[in-house]
Amino acid sequence: MRKKWKRRILINNPATLDRVQIKQDLRDGNQVIVQFSHPDFYGSILEEVDELCASLDENFGVRFYAHYSLSFDDRTLLRIPHVKMLHLDSLVQAHHTETLAVLEHLCSLNLGIYELENTDILGFDSLRSLRDLVIISDKRVLNLEYFKAFSQLEHLHVGGKVKNLDAIDNLEDLNYLALHSISKLPLHFVNRLKKLKQLRILLGGREHIQEIEENEFDHLEICRIRGFHDLSNITNFRVLTSLMIEDQAQLREISFDRRMEALEEITISNCKGLTRLSGLEQLPSLRKLRISRTAVDFDSFIRQKLPAALSEVEFMTSKSKADQEIQASLVKMGFQNWSI
Repeated sequence: MRKKWKRRILINNPATLDRVQIKQDLRDGNQVIVQFSHPDFYGSILEEVDELCASLDENFGVRFYAHYSLSFDDRTLLRIPHVKMLHLDSLVQAHHTETLAVLEHLCSLNLGIYELENTDILGFDSLRSLRDLVIISDKRVLNLEYFKAFSQLEHLHVGGKVKNLDAIDNLEDLNYLALHSISKLPLHFVNRLKKLKQLRILLGGREHIQEIEENEFDHLEICRIRGFHDLSNITNFRVLTSLMIEDQAQLREISFDRRMEALEEITISNCKGLTRLSGLEQLPSLRKLRISRTAVDFDSFIRQKLPAALSEVEFMTSKSKADQEIQASLVKMGFQNWSI
């Protein structure tokens, strides 16, 4: 099942809390996050925030961010022991991170501390019950071996400097994985994640993803990877419904040489070296296609056999006059504009 992104309502540095409105926003299916950018703002309200944490589910959360020129004191978390969704991100430094070990109710954690000192922070027992984790380590090498004990994790976004990346293959219930700025480390472990539906590979550097075998992924995203030039194994993603390729200057060709019955949406953006997109007739379910800022020639592209299901097409070159002419041609052919 595709991870559903909920609308996020942020309450920034509040002096008071409107409990009625917060509960209504949650009933409407949103996430509500109370966030603080400096200790001056949370000095007198955290106990009230904790009361809400105790009575509400994990769609109500707390975020600490910025704290410019300060190191965030994790002992602050002792004032919100019932927190279920916690964001400690956009922070340069933090100290007393061992306080995370006493938070027994955590379901969701976003940890983005630039100078993260404790590279074994995932060893805290309190984190083993997490279902959703975002963790980025920019400066020091984060040890991922502790994932062997994370039996409930479903959504993982991990990035930066890491070791023991293949420990992710222990996450048997993982259905969403984003790899962020992880360069060249092999991805064979992905083949052992039988429940994985969404894979996003963002930033970093690698030439291909050939080590990924046939799978049951629903969504694949490849964005801004240095040196990436080979997507010839795309048909290994045989039940893919959504494909997004962005900012891949060295990718020259995307060819669908086998049928992919489920693929419905393709977005290709800012792949300036891409000259050939072929085999679209192998995609009988393709409904929406967006091509933007590539070297694909429109006249050659549009002459190929296209799927009968294709109804929404956007083709942009970044040249306004040419784009207007192309759009007019597409409308005459009966294609609609791409709708979000």
